[in-house]
Amino acid sequence: MRSTPDPADWDEAEHVVSDAYFPHTLAPLAAGTEPHVDVRALQLGPLRLARIGWGAEVTVQSDHPGAYAVNIPLSGRIESVTAGREVVSVQGQASVFRPDTAATITRWTDDCEIVGVKLDRDYLDRELARILGRPDLQLPEQVDLTGEAGQSWMTLLRSVVDQLRADEELWRNPLVAEQLSGALTSAFVLAVMPDGGTGTAARPRIVKRVLDRIHEDPAQPWTSADMAELAGVSVRRLQEGFREYLGVCPRDYLLDLRLERIHEELAAGDPAATSVTEVAMRWGMTHTGRFAAAYRRKYGVTPSATLRG
Repeated sequence: MRSTPDPADWDEAEHVVSDAYFPHTLAPLAAGTEPHVDVRALQLGPLRLARIGWGAEVTVQSDHPGAYAVNIPLSGRIESVTAGREVVSVQGQASVFRPDTAATITRWTDDCEIVGVKLDRDYLDRELARILGRPDLQLPEQVDLTGEAGQSWMTLLRSVVDQLRADEELWRNPLVAEQLSGALTSAFVLAVMPDGGTGTAARPRIVKRVLDRIHEDPAQPWTSADMAELAGVSVRRLQEGFREYLGVCPRDYLLDLRLERIHEELAAGDPAATSVTEVAMRWGMTHTGRFAAAYRRKYGVTPSATLRG
């Protein structure tokens, strides 16, 4: 994430954070306070990730033009009013603000720092329909991230941010941005939304249709929503079908297939002319740290050990 120098006054603080996240109107709650703003932001395809702390109690007003805002306190609390409803979020929760809808954070405490996720409206609406099989669903005003799925999503979010911070060239790669934004969005929707689909698990022929396509091109930046759209079912239905007939979820099946292709290429490769990272990226593995760990779990050695023969 890109950091921004600490602004000198509240007008500059408002300008800096507006550029990094959403345009807004800002006011300190106590007279005479000065901003001590910490803001970092990263654009990842249709997602923008921001980490924001004001260092003082403030109130913030915004219409969130064109995008959803998911504000996740890492500390402190945010108290807000949107569509006439009051919402208070602390660590383990997130306040959700809908696009083009007036909202006020009436109190952002001085010890509050958030991770904000800005999701393009058209992109998220499309993904909600693809993932859950329902075009009429909306995110709730508040979500609970303390459950297993919510904690898993937060772990994925932190992992993505850490890797992108360590290697800024990654997020400039459109393929990486597409795959990581799709993975983050799908995992978030599945973590916070009730089951929007109906019916039983995907039938074997639907599972086979997906298997045939990903075997043809495992390097494609497949997301759960892509595979579900190919099958003509919701992501949850497809996950149930894979677990029933294959014993794994689609993402784990795809990971295993990619690892097999990478293993074959590394085993046949020339250590002097072959790069483990390039081979992994060629087969769709954009998260190098998780790839190396998964490879070692499957084969008992590091990828570089396989390459050295």
